This record gives sequence, C-alpha cells and structure tokens, in this order.
Amino acid sequence: MPRRAARAALPLPDLVVLVLQGGGALGAFQAGVYEALIELGIELDWVAGISIGAVNAAIIAGNERDQAVGKMRTFWEGVSSALPSLPTPDNDWAREWSHMAAAGQVMAFGVPGFFTPRFPPPAFAERQTPEAISFYDTAPLVATLDRLVDWDRVNRGKVRLSVGAVAVETGNFRYFDTTCDTVDARHILASGALPPGLPPVEIDGTWYWDGGLVSNTPLEHVVASANEDMLVFQVDLFPARGVRPHDLEEAWSREKDIRYSSRTRRISDGLVRRRKEHRLIDRMLDKLPQEYAELPEVKAVRRMVDCKALNVVQLIHEPPAWQTGARDFEFSRSTMEVNWALGRAAVEAAMKDGHLLAESIAEGRSDSFAVQSNALRPKAEPDVS
Repeated sequence: MPRRAARAALPLPDLVVLVLQGGGALGAFQAGVYEALIELGIELDWVAGISIGAVNAAIIAGNERDQAVGKMRTFWEGVSSALPSLPTPDNDWAREWSHMAAAGQVMAFGVPGFFTPRFPPPAFAERQTPEAISFYDTAPLVATLDRLVDWDRVNRGKVRLSVGAVAVETGNFRYFDTTCDTVDARHILASGALPPGLPPVEIDGTWYWDGGLVSNTPLEHVVASANEDMLVFQVDLFPARGVRPHDLEEAWSREKDIRYSSRTRRISDGLVRRRKEHRLIDRMLDKLPQEYAELPEVKAVRRMVDCKALNVVQLIHEPPAWQTGARDFEFSRSTMEVNWALGRAAVEAAMKDGHLLAESIAEGRSDSFAVQSNALRPKAEPDVS
C-alpha cells in the first residue's frame, strides 16, 4: 500500500519529487504549483531544478514546509518590486505593450535582489574574467539566497536537493546533489548562469554555466538516481507544442519554446514506457523454467529490469497571448502574479480527475499524465502495463 495516504489528497508512493525547469521570470509559475501542492497536503522528498528552478528548489529545501511558500513569495515580490502592478486595459495589445516595456526596463536596469548591469561594461574588463564575458553581476542573488535559504537545512534536512550545471571548458553536465555534495549559493548561481547575460561560477576549480544549455529538465537524473516507487510533478515553463508563427515576434517566442522545452514530453513518456516494458520483461522471466532462470544471461537481464512504479504529472506553463519571447526576463509584479496564479490553476485542473492518478499509484502502475482541456489525462500511448 502507498504511504502517507491519510493527510494528502492522493495516496503517495515511497518517493515524491518536484522537478523544476529553467525559465527565468516564468519561475513564478513553479511557485504557484508548489503552493497548491502544499495546500493539498502533498509533501516532497526531493526537489530538482535547473536555473530559476534551482532557485525555487533551494528555497523549498532550505525552509520548513510551512515557511517555504512565504519565503518564495518574499523572493518573487522582491525581484518584481521595481516594476509594480499598474492598471492596464484588459486587452492583449495593451498587456503586450506593457509586457515589452517591462522587459526593456529589466534589460536596462536589471532585477532587484537578482542581477545588476555591469559598470564599467564588459568591453573594459580584463579578458577571460567573469566581468568580461557577461553583461550583468549576480552578486545581489547571493545575498538574497543567503537571506532566504538555510543552507544547513538544505544539506542536512529531509528534502533532497539536486541542481544541474554545465562545465564551460568541457561541456560536461553535472548535478550537484545533497546526497554527495555540500550545496551553497554558488551551486544555485552556477545552475542559472545563462551566458552572455550572467557570469559563469567557479566551483572547486571548474567554471560552470546554466544547465539549461544542455538539458532544461532534471527528470532523467531523478529517475536514474532513485530505486523506489516514484511520483514526479514535472513543471515545464516552455510548451513543446505550439502553432506556426504569424510574425517575427511570434517566431522569437516559438523558437524559445522549442529550444528550452528540451524534449520534455518525449523524455517523460519514454521513461514511463521503459518502466512498463521492464514490468512485462519481468513477468516473462518469471514464467521461464527453473533451468533457464539460472542461466547467467537471464540473471543479467533480471538485474537490468527496473519494475518500480513511475508516475509523472506534467504541468506546463501555457503563456497568455500577450506574453512574447521576452516572458522569461519580464519581471513585472503584474506578470509575476499572473504566472503564479497559472501555476495554482494547473494543479487545480490536475486534481479535477485526480482519481486517475490515485488509481495508478495505488495499483503500482507506471503512467504519464498531463493537464489537457483543463483536466488531467493519461498521455496516449500503447498500454503495456
């Protein structure tokens, strides 16, 4: 039987994970998702993030459950404080104009508590230094994280934390994980050091950039590193699917969706499909006569089979029509509130048919779900369960 079924809205398996994609200002959507999950009584064992997902993940892992939402609210209200919510006509044209103006202000002046423009500019800095290869300084984010995150709790608390970054000189991807690393603000900054805007971060002699350059979702790392029945809430900030653009502005937006979605749908569906296939293989091996079951190659296959249940719920930010390709660096208060509310709404939509997920967990199946038509639906694929 699944554990912790009494308090939560769902029966929960051995491991409950929140996976957070990179996406700058869109990270407010993740905050809304987390707030809604906590209200449903769903407690996390592990949170993994890339870029802004790493920032949100650190706040979650570095605070008591009842305080984490408040600290996330403090962070998001802080970074949006320079662009207050002003009355705007309720039409897409006006919202888009305001949205683009806010993004322009961020480019010119930075984001409070996050990053500031360099002065003097990079052209006047010493070559090969962080100052020479980035437009902004992220020192304010270090102070913000140290104020909002208890690093002792991150490294010794009950919520595991993983954040991904890529080595500048080798291109190798690495996850910093509290099961084997001592994580601090440097690792979070490294995970979100998107060039050429933000500077690389040096950790133990190696310089790192944003993990989203290689993979914008930590799902594969999570699944490969666990050996329990697992429920994953995968929060994606860029939709992989979209319509053909009508103009250059839409082309910019669509290109960014494709680049940063990182094939998340294919990855999640493929991992779940593999678990289903492994279960079929395990059943077939159980039917072998004893003399075949003892063969070395049969034993080797059995060791390769992973029959633990994996359920993935994909919650995708679907941007309003007025949000353009600038939406990942538009930190206005009004847009932040919209994205936060969209995150809450995604969880609420998922719970409309939450019994489908509950049944899969309770029966030990592996399934992949997504919010479609404002409700939770299993993703269409051949049933090999």
